[in-house]
Amino acid sequence: MVVKRTVDVVGAIIILLLALPVMVVVALVVCATMGRPILFVQRRPGLHGKLFRLYKFRTMLELRDSSGQTLSDAQRLTPVGNFLRRSSLDELPQLFNVIKGDMSLVGPRPLLVEYLPLYSPAQARRHELRPGITGWAQVSGRNALSWQERFTIDVLYVDRWSLWVDLRILAATALSVARRTGITQYGHATVERFRGNDYEYDAAQVASSG
Repeated sequence: MVVKRTVDVVGAIIILLLALPVMVVVALVVCATMGRPILFVQRRPGLHGKLFRLYKFRTMLELRDSSGQTLSDAQRLTPVGNFLRRSSLDELPQLFNVIKGDMSLVGPRPLLVEYLPLYSPAQARRHELRPGITGWAQVSGRNALSWQERFTIDVLYVDRWSLWVDLRILAATALSVARRTGITQYGHATVERFRGNDYEYDAAQVASSG
């Protein structure tokens, strides 16, 4: 874990320095097209379920209907926001989360706080490691995966974690971003919300399927 944390900090600082000019341009474009705030900030569960503030570039407008209800993702997602999501540029501010210690470069993605009481004990094991900017599920289908598939892969990562696995995932992430695959779930502008289920982790089944 000490080595993983060291790799996270050094890697995040290097990537942040290289990406800083791109981040400045993205911030200016977001401000010009969507106004302020530039960043989307939301509390998410981290290591052992402890909450932290996650940072992303804003991709949606704050639009509500006449009754005050937030409109759907499809109605609020802007063309610029859609591009940021497809290119994964919206995730760059999470490098600050990595440096702070909230996140890792690689790990299960931090999901919504409202999902916490919906997890089975097996699914909740995804919080045994720090959440990541990218992860095994992200390079295995990302949002195109079902929730069951995603949670199985997340827990498999927890069980099989190694630095070699992290390096393979980082390399696969670069290819996945270039191909822009699995950005959305079929029939949704982003991804359908998790509503709970009776799913149980089956590592043997996932391992046999590759």
